[in-house]
Amino acid sequence: MNHPLVATYRLQFRSGTDFGSATHLAPYLKRLGVSHLYASPIFAAAPGSTHGYDVVDYNRFEDELGGESGFLKMSDALIENGVGLILDFVPNHMGVSSENAWWEDVLAWGADSRYRDVFDMSWMAEKILVPVLGKPYGDALRDGDLSVILDEARGTLRFDAAGYQLPLDPRTLGHVFGYLDHEERDRLLRRLAVATPWDQQELTERLAEHMEDESFRSALKAGVEAINRDHNALHLLHEAQHWRLAWWRTAREKLTYRRFFEITDLIGVRQERRRVFQDSHRTVIRLARERRLDGIRIDHVDGLGDPRAYLGDLKQAFHGVRRNLSIHVEKILTGPERLRRRWDIEGTTGYEFITALAGLYVDASREGAMTRAYTGFIGEEENLRAMIARQKREIFSHNLAGELLYLTNEAIAVASRGLSTRDLGPDTMARAIVEIATELPVYRTYVSVEGVPSEDHSVIDGVVERAKASRRIDADEPVDFIGRLLKLDFEDGLDVAGALDFTRRFQQTTGAVMAKAVEDTVFYRYNRLIALNEVGGEPDHYGGTVEDFHREMAVRLEDQPFGLLATSTHDTKRAEDARARLYTLSEAPERWEDIARRFARMLAPFRRELEEGLVSPDPASEWMFYQSLVGVLPPDFDPSDRTTRHELAGRLNAFMEKAVREAKRYTSWTSPSAPFEAPIRDFVEAVLDAGRSGDALATFWADIQPFVVAGVVNTLSQTLLKFTVPGVPDIYQGTEFYDHSLVDPDNRRDVDIEGRGRGIEDGATLADALADWRDGRIKAKLTAAALKVRAAAPSLFTAGDYLPLEVEGAMAEHLVAFARLDAESAAVVLAPRLVLALMGGAENPLPPPDAWQDTTVVLPDALRDLVFTDALTGRPMQASGRLLVREVLSVLPVALLTSGIGGDGAS
Repeated sequence: MNHPLVATYRLQFRSGTDFGSATHLAPYLKRLGVSHLYASPIFAAAPGSTHGYDVVDYNRFEDELGGESGFLKMSDALIENGVGLILDFVPNHMGVSSENAWWEDVLAWGADSRYRDVFDMSWMAEKILVPVLGKPYGDALRDGDLSVILDEARGTLRFDAAGYQLPLDPRTLGHVFGYLDHEERDRLLRRLAVATPWDQQELTERLAEHMEDESFRSALKAGVEAINRDHNALHLLHEAQHWRLAWWRTAREKLTYRRFFEITDLIGVRQERRRVFQDSHRTVIRLARERRLDGIRIDHVDGLGDPRAYLGDLKQAFHGVRRNLSIHVEKILTGPERLRRRWDIEGTTGYEFITALAGLYVDASREGAMTRAYTGFIGEEENLRAMIARQKREIFSHNLAGELLYLTNEAIAVASRGLSTRDLGPDTMARAIVEIATELPVYRTYVSVEGVPSEDHSVIDGVVERAKASRRIDADEPVDFIGRLLKLDFEDGLDVAGALDFTRRFQQTTGAVMAKAVEDTVFYRYNRLIALNEVGGEPDHYGGTVEDFHREMAVRLEDQPFGLLATSTHDTKRAEDARARLYTLSEAPERWEDIARRFARMLAPFRRELEEGLVSPDPASEWMFYQSLVGVLPPDFDPSDRTTRHELAGRLNAFMEKAVREAKRYTSWTSPSAPFEAPIRDFVEAVLDAGRSGDALATFWADIQPFVVAGVVNTLSQTLLKFTVPGVPDIYQGTEFYDHSLVDPDNRRDVDIEGRGRGIEDGATLADALADWRDGRIKAKLTAAALKVRAAAPSLFTAGDYLPLEVEGAMAEHLVAFARLDAESAAVVLAPRLVLALMGGAENPLPPPDAWQDTTVVLPDALRDLVFTDALTGRPMQASGRLLVREVLSVLPVALLTSGIGGDGAS
């Protein structure tokens, strides 16, 4: 029987966490009230992988995590404790690695490989491009970076490029054995000349047998040494292969396979092919059949050729073993975009919930003041939408030039068959493709052999009109033609097939364009309020209303009542409590500007002028750094603690290096600028070194205390919302306590979860924990209390009615209130927002009751006569139709009033 979805607990395997760690964690998860462990990828990945998304074998558990025996022990422990398992699965791509047997076979045998259909690659290309060389090929050959090696462990000869090894086509080994001075040479050459992919195992075994003969081994080693001395012979051997080594910089424009984004070491997998799907899902289906798997999270669903068809195949496969597993997808919904109901899944991983929270906690009325503060500090005005458009064009035209070339050729192939379109040239076509992608407001559309979904008709039409209106393309015809391709608007079967091929690849590419341009570039450039620079976020949507939030939760209830509710993930730009604190800056931008400018003046000696008009750190990065410092400092930070300051310096330096390289303004990953980066490292170290910057950091910490206190109120507020709005709350490892992490790898550090967990069970009440709020127990205890309520009524908080409650009075805009209601039970939630103004200088995260004045929550008839209990304090609440906020929130800043749950008794 499947476990009811109450809450998930995301665990990042690797970096110190293995199956044994999870086995020991199972009892804690049970006590906490979590229903499912939500595991990061656990199958075999490329050697040294820190995340597991570069899977090399879908059917082998990672040895470093404990292998299959370790997995089974973990699974048994979870089952024993009543905890289900959800696996993060990566169908879109695999790691390009010597450990990937399918990839090795393709490299060795080329188009004859048994696995040629596994990968999304062009067999029209002359060679499989392998862009791993640190220098141009000719230089690498001349400098002795290339060689043949005898891999006795594998029982084969391999080609080595400065440590990167590739297999050799057995049929070409005559280039090496020609140097072999041994009586077996001619027989081996004849055998190898007629070899087929099905002979691979036999060939390996035969070579191993020969290697037992010392004379043969010595002769082969001498032959290898001889060919390695002959650069021309090495080159001829290289040219005889199905692959071609190339300079790593070649990848962006000449790659012969679909990548994950712009990562050459990740190759696209063609899950739309039935055999590929069956082979890659064999183990997850077996685990489902054995009742060791209860749900699956699909990574990067937008990379798949046909997401709807894939998800249908997945559900059918699970049904085939009589299981109905939950399916969640990593899908970024932007703006008004909604989850496709036709996918028939539980929901997304929840990034849109983070966006909804940002709208709730950011003060929209102060946007102008924050903009003035930001532009005044950086000395220029920035247009976010123009910045995004520029970066989308740059990413597509430069970083993804190979994908653009492929798409251009596909479009030209179709256009060449039309009398009205055959005059369209490749340059015009390429620019039209780029403009369509630039104007696309979503990550991708979902056109397939099933046709064009109605939602996508309007999206494509709108994109075409905007692209034409921009006048960046001289004529309308090429833009209209790309629109026709995307809508499959052709009669001839060959043209329809060409349009489908173009559209499939275009849709797989636009997500990469959006992510690389926005999430991985603009979000490190446009730094007005970095709490809004989050995956799926839109930084120019600066705050919203309570009514907006209610509408978004109504959509969740309709579209994905079992979708995950994320506040932190392994991919978020900053952790949930860092954002909660940063939201408060929006309420007092003038105060924040004064603090930032005063801090900047104190740190002026550590800023370096590199040339006229360019300093390091640049103003935008410096403004971002100050906000990052606000977010990352733990609530119990002690400026006199040298150990903590040293640790923070290391973390912030790693963050700033990533931030300025991702921004791609003055430095980048592909072309790092030491003159620009070195002063930034020195600047960060100076800030965290009291011996150099004196009491600057201590002053800064004292100045931001009102934001720190208000930020904790936001933390408690958003935590309660996560556990009570429609959906399934997802707890990222360790975030039941405070988490002020930065972007990865900072947010993937090992966490002492069990040690922290002891703080939940110390017998103290939430009110007691609030008094000692800086240690984080208050958040953990709130999490445990909310989970207890959810576990008692799981369907109430997923599919139960969501009723926005009317709030009246002077401080009504500072409260979000709603009820969850079904036939058996009810819950009323009160959570504050925009709390900085309410705090009145309070040193504890509890707005003074009098600050609420006459604010009242009005209960509808369905709730009017119920007797409630505050599940967080145990206090009974007789509502009589109205709740006086100053009374309900007099002990804690949030309230969860329940009726008919867990024996609290309804009247």
